[in-house]
Amino acid sequence: MLNIGIVGASGYVGQELNRILSKHPDVCVGSLSARRARPALGIKKFNIKKIVSSCDLVFFALPHAESMKFVPLVLRAKKKVIDLGADYRLKNTGEFTTWYAIKHSDKNNVVSSVYGLPAVYAKQIKKASLVANPGCYPTAAILSLLPLIKKKIIDTNSIIIDAKSGFSGAGRKNVEDGLLDELKENFKPYKVNYHQHMPEINQELSKYSGKRISVNFVPHLLPVFRGLMTTTYVKIVKAKSNISDAKLTELYKKFYKNDPFLRIRSQNSSVQIKDVVETNFCDIAIYLRKESKMIVVVSVIDNLVKGAAGQAVENMNLMYGFKQTEGLL
Repeated sequence: MLNIGIVGASGYVGQELNRILSKHPDVCVGSLSARRARPALGIKKFNIKKIVSSCDLVFFALPHAESMKFVPLVLRAKKKVIDLGADYRLKNTGEFTTWYAIKHSDKNNVVSSVYGLPAVYAKQIKKASLVANPGCYPTAAILSLLPLIKKKIIDTNSIIIDAKSGFSGAGRKNVEDGLLDELKENFKPYKVNYHQHMPEINQELSKYSGKRISVNFVPHLLPVFRGLMTTTYVKIVKAKSNISDAKLTELYKKFYKNDPFLRIRSQNSSVQIKDVVETNFCDIAIYLRKESKMIVVVSVIDNLVKGAAGQAVENMNLMYGFKQTEGLL
C-alpha cells in the first residue's frame, strides 16, 4: 500500500485529490496538511519533516513558488513528488522569474523534472521522481494542437486559443474574497495574452514542433464552478489544403489511440463541459472550414480533475506501475 501525503489539502485541488485518492485501491492517504490546520476536515498544520518520514509520495497543491521550498527535502529522502503548482513546469527558470515575479530556488530539480502530460510523456513519467503536473489551460490547449503540429498541417505562427474556465480555477482564496459575486450573471476575459500559462503552452508546443511557437491566448472566467473549454483557431498550410473532415478526425483518433482519457468526437459533432465534469476525460471536436482554410478545435475538461488532481493521480499510476485508469473510472 502506497502512503500518500497531500500538502495544500484545504484548497479546491487538494480536496479533489483527497476525494479521488480515497477511492484508489492501492494507496492510503496518511497525511493531509495545509498552512492552517482544519481539524474538522482532518487537516493538520504543515510539517515537512513529519510528511517526509511517513509518506512515499507527496502531492504539493500549494500556491505558485511555494513548493520549491520543500520539494528538495522530499527528494533527498528518496521519496517522490508530484507538484501541482507551476514551480517545475518551465524548464527556463528565467522565464519562471519573468512570469511569476520570483527567482527560482531549485534549479537543479527543474532539470530532472518531467512534465506530467501522459499523452506525450508516459514513458518518462514512469521513471520520474518529480513530476510537474500541467496547468489546466495548457492541458486542454496542448492536447488540442499536437496532432496538427505533428503532421505539419497548420501555420504555427497564427495560433489563437480562446479559453474559458469555471471560477474554481482561480483558487479558493479568490473565490472567498468576492470573485463569485463579481461573476454573478457575468462573463469576462482576464490577463489577455499575458496569462502565466502562456509560456507553458509555448514551451511544450515548441518542443514538439522543433521550432519556436508563440500562441495568442485569451482566458475567460465562466460563472460556473468547474469545467474548462478551449476553442483553438488555426490556419491550414497550403500543402495540406486538400485535407478532409474525415481525415482530420482519423488523425486525432490515431494519435490518441493509446490514451484512455482522450475521446475524439465524430466529425462535426459538438462537445460541452457537462460531458466531462467530475471525470478525467478530455473530449475533442474538430471542425474544418475549407473556404477560409481554417480548422477550429474545441476541447473540454474538468479543470479540477483532468486539469489538476485527476491528471496528478494518472501520473501517480504511471510512476508506480498501477493501471493508468485506476481510481479514475
